[in-house]
Amino acid sequence: MIDQISIGVRDLTAMTRFYDSVLSVLGYAKLQEQPGTVGFGKRYSEFWLNHRPALVPDGDSGLHVAVRAATINAVDAFYHSALGSGGSCDGAPGLRSEYREGYYAAFIRDPEGNRIEAVTFLLSKA
Repeated sequence: MIDQISIGVRDLTAMTRFYDSVLSVLGYAKLQEQPGTVGFGKRYSEFWLNHRPALVPDGDSGLHVAVRAATINAVDAFYHSALGSGGSCDGAPGLRSEYREGYYAAFIRDPEGNRIEAVTFLLSKA
């Protein structure tokens, strides 16, 4: 149902570097760059960064974006890439049965405090 999402960032250059690294492990690439905005995606831009220099970080804006990963290894790679690129842990990779059976995810905060999740779904053997 959702075609694209955008998040506001104060430092577009630094956040473009961060997301270029973090999203690449999920198969996303930087596809568009225009003044004040950068788009990432697989075939078309679906994850956008918009330059908002006046944003005041509050530590928990409530923003939460989940991106789909193909495998557990991709979720783990996303998490480790984020931590290695200046992000912080907001939930280490693992099963989250409280959400749904087979829900495997990792949660990070980007350097500006946005909460980003990578998730995959394990098929039950029933």
